[in-house]
Amino acid sequence: MDRAVSVLEILARHGEAGVTDIADELGVHKSTAFRLVGVLENRGLVAQAKDRGKYYLGAGVLRLAGAAAVRLDISQEGAPVCRELADELGETVNIAVLDDDAAVNIMQARGSAAVTAQNWLGRRTPLHATSSGKVLLAHLPDTLREGLLARPLPRFTDRTVTGTVPLRAELKSVVEQGWAVAVEELEVGLAAVSAPVRAHDGNVIGALSASGPVYRLTPERLAELAIRTAAAGVDLSRRMGYGF
Repeated sequence: MDRAVSVLEILARHGEAGVTDIADELGVHKSTAFRLVGVLENRGLVAQAKDRGKYYLGAGVLRLAGAAAVRLDISQEGAPVCRELADELGETVNIAVLDDDAAVNIMQARGSAAVTAQNWLGRRTPLHATSSGKVLLAHLPDTLREGLLARPLPRFTDRTVTGTVPLRAELKSVVEQGWAVAVEELEVGLAAVSAPVRAHDGNVIGALSASGPVYRLTPERLAELAIRTAAAGVDLSRRMGYGF
């Protein structure tokens, strides 16, 4: 793995290089270098200029860089939105993005009423048992969503929805109403509401959530939070280029 990464770094440094050049820089036999670039080429991370026989970085690297850039952009643009919403609601506000089969929180702001709230930053949470996860799950392409729903869905509390039929119905409602709610589905005493964040092309790239204890987040209060969080999600989506 270390050598494969070194190959990518060599190509990034030189623009292009032949197998002999790569082998010399790595200090390995030419056949080893050939196998390394072969694997990287199969994954689209390097490509070969057939006329010169040299290799250069492939489109696969752009795909990976694009995914990282989205996370950086949403963090940067989301910071003021999170802060403003947390100040207004007095609750903890997070931005989560999809990380394989989980939602990972990449941005957090705490409101005045949330002094003792948990730190969710960097934490991976299950898609089916959190409001952010439901938003991300609901907006996935059908095949990806069904693949995730086909996996065992662990129960965290008595209120965790683990049946695929009721969960599918709930995810459909999430898309229609523009937000998701989770009340004591991940942890007893915790309630949250979340809304989608879209990229310039309309694809959902994140979920903006507000969370707090159930004694504060009553059904009526959650309804208010849902409307305000959805509006903040629209604001952040505009900052990400959606709607222009």
